Amino acid sequence: MRFNGLVTSPRAYASAGVDTGRSGQAVAGLVSVLSRIKTGRASRSVLASGHYASVLALDQSTGLALATDGVGTKIIVAEALERYDTVGIDCIAMNVNDLICVGAEPIALLDYIAVEEAEPEMLTAIAEGLRAGAEAAGIEIPGGELAQLPELVRGHPSPRGFDLVGTCAGIVALDRIVTGASIEPGDAVIGLPASGIHSNGLTLARRALPDLAETPPELDGRTSGEELLVPTAIYVRAVLALLAEPAIEVRGLAHITGDGLLNLLRLQAEVGYRIDSPLPVPPIFGLIGERSGAEPAELYEVFNMGCGFCCVVPADAAESAVGLLAGFHPGAAAIGSVVEEPGVVELPGAGLIGGRERGFAPT
Repeated sequence: MRFNGLVTSPRAYASAGVDTGRSGQAVAGLVSVLSRIKTGRASRSVLASGHYASVLALDQSTGLALATDGVGTKIIVAEALERYDTVGIDCIAMNVNDLICVGAEPIALLDYIAVEEAEPEMLTAIAEGLRAGAEAAGIEIPGGELAQLPELVRGHPSPRGFDLVGTCAGIVALDRIVTGASIEPGDAVIGLPASGIHSNGLTLARRALPDLAETPPELDGRTSGEELLVPTAIYVRAVLALLAEPAIEVRGLAHITGDGLLNLLRLQAEVGYRIDSPLPVPPIFGLIGERSGAEPAELYEVFNMGCGFCCVVPADAAESAVGLLAGFHPGAAAIGSVVEEPGVVELPGAGLIGGRERGFAPT
């Protein structure tokens, strides 16, 4: 993928309306207040805030894992194209892919759908996507909530507006929680291919590709809208199989969403990561960069850039792990290794180095 000739701009994502730096400060404020909740009993929380999912101790041996997420402005693409049968898959994926990062087995999800107008055909199509995603992840959807909020929700176009959010629950043995704390320098990082843009960075993508009916040559005959609606990959079955393999110690699991490969730094280890053999970058990301003027550093912060999930295993288990994971997600490969310098992610092929607070910058 080439970035030659890019017209640079000051933080294209912020110009499109999403200031990730400011949102980080807002989240810190929320966490600061909510962490001071007093219930009158000892906390059941096992993990500190900031991991991919929360875990509450149910008893001495079993943990309840919880995660919640939505689909974001990918919904605007669905509204514009009047195609609603895939965003349910994204809703499932964004939740279960986070939940498995702590080693939990997802078991159920509750959905929340807010609509401008309760249109039966649209809701049936959304439900079809939820069903497909649930079956791919092996979970149930035992209930949910439908809210009609015409004063709050406005479609693109109206009256087809909706929002879709899920809360997922899973079970994990307390002595089998995966936090990343056991990661060591020299461990291997395995990357699983993304199916496309997934469900992050759609505000910037839509700004770069406003004509959803356009068929850019880079997309091999697909329209921009079709490409942006490709559902998020679900990694549950692959990761559960890896966790069940007794010969492979799984030391870290990372869902690559907003912040890109910097998400590796959410794992609880004082280490860094050198990604020197990244997975191929799909053409959609080069197209977004060209059209938006976003520099490579920002693209690697906003998007998955072709890698949707990472597993960290000992170096001597890398080949076995790749073989197992590729059976579920062809193209899985060892993409790099753990390094001693803490808090950094190096992308030597792209000439970038980054950290959670400062993002990526040229080396």
